[in-house]
Formats: sequence, C-alpha cells, structure tokens
Amino acid sequence: LLTGFNRRHHITPLLASLHWFSVRFRIEFKILLITFKALLGLAPSYITEMLTPYESVRSLRSSGGTLVAVPKSRLKSKGDRAFAIRALLLCNDLPEEIRLADSVS
Repeated sequence: LLTGFNRRHHITPLLASLHWFSVRFRIEFKILLITFKALLGLAPSYITEMLTPYESVRSLRSSGGTLVAVPKSRLKSKGDRAFAIRALLLCNDLPEEIRLADSVS
C-alpha cells in the first residue's frame, strides 16, 4: 500500500530496497548490539556479568582474540535460545575485526 507493490509480490526485494531486515535478523542484530554494549561496559551489570572471556588451556594462535566463553545448556531446544547462550554464540561467530571494533558505526 505504501510502496505501490501488489499484495502478491514477494516481500524480500521490497525489504531490501527499504534497507529493512527480516524479523530473525532484527532479533539477532538487537542481541548483538546489547552484547557489544555489555563488552564495552555500557550495558546493565546483570548483562555484563554473563560475559566471561574465553581462556584456552593451551597456547593457540586464536588465544589473542576476543572470544567469550559459552556455558553449556541442558536443553538444546530451549536452552540454546536463552539470551545468555545465544548472545555469546552470535558474538563468537562474528569476524574478529567486527568483535574488535570500538563503535557501532
């Protein structure tokens, strides 16, 4: 209605032209933004306390990175969807240059 597209057209090109994310990507972006703020110390303490740096037992090439330790979850279906687990998994999946960024922009 607003864009002049027919109801039967596929929505993905329209969302791309408007620079909108799908619901899944918006949720992941928000989770990563909160996690980024927590790593910089700008988030509430209850979120910051969830983050612990990953420390390897051995000396590895990747040990200088900024990985966070992901706790084990008991339930794979619901436990991995919890913020405390999902945020850390998403953060560790980011490329290192993004994890080392000082700002969002």
